[in-house]
Amino acid sequence: MSRVLVLDQQRRPLMPCTPARARLLLKQKKAAVLRRYPFTLILRDARPDAIVQSLRRKIDPGSKTSGLALTNDTTGEVLWAAELTHRGEQVHKALQKRAAVLSQSPTTQGLASPVAYQSRA
Repeated sequence: MSRVLVLDQQRRPLMPCTPARARLLLKQKKAAVLRRYPFTLILRDARPDAIVQSLRRKIDPGSKTSGLALTNDTTGEVLWAAELTHRGEQVHKALQKRAAVLSQSPTTQGLASPVAYQSRA
């Protein structure tokens, strides 16, 4: 299931390859790492005549986590899959915490120094 995404020199998508082939391409200096996540290689030469099979992008939206997959249209094989965790709840809690701090008075927050009150006497 784990495949490495590959682009040619003009950034046209090619068929994903296995990690073993990706290591060989990197070792022979025929490719370079374009992106670390998702791990993508870019070839050093153009391949205008490369045959690319039809691939399908599938998305499974969820409330907390969404699933992403790249499948081969003819065989149904999953070439690449990932999960995307949403930050909505995390952002909501951070905003609630910030609002609670801002709604407090300065003395409760500890912003008013006791020295300022002593000098008024």
